[in-house]
Amino acid sequence: MKALIISADNFEDSELLVPYYRLKEEGIQVEVASIKKGSIKGKHGYEVNVDKVLGEVNPDDYDILLLPGGKAPGTIRKERSALDIARHFFKKSKPVSAICHGPQTLLSAGVLRGRRATCYKSVAQEIKEGGAAYEDREVVVDKNLVTSRQPSDLPAFMRETMKMLKRR
Repeated sequence: MKALIISADNFEDSELLVPYYRLKEEGIQVEVASIKKGSIKGKHGYEVNVDKVLGEVNPDDYDILLLPGGKAPGTIRKERSALDIARHFFKKSKPVSAICHGPQTLLSAGVLRGRRATCYKSVAQEIKEGGAAYEDREVVVDKNLVTSRQPSDLPAFMRETMKMLKRR
């Protein structure tokens, strides 16, 4: 099994690192993709190596897409290749987990219309305007999609993400 995390500089450190290490703990291969090679730096100073630039990603190679929050989704959502990857995961009904501002990438990809989701409170109005039913809960599961609001929701977020992977 293989996981893809898409992020950029100014990610919320815990929202990338907790899923990264939790997936690795389960023996899942994890790759990080971003807009540039080298490493990306979180809001709190943690650095993560980038395995691939977005244009090198073949979404068929991955079983789950994970989108951490922070300010990174504001950058990622402008990248056509990131939006194409998100659309691919939805078209194939593969698991997608997005936390905090992560759903912004899904909004820009146009895949949230008609879905149930949650996100960081400052993104809630945008979620509603994008056609999703916003729920202010620690975790919302809608078919192949798991969403959460903030770092304190990480236990529920990862519990539901792992459940979804075990069903595959």
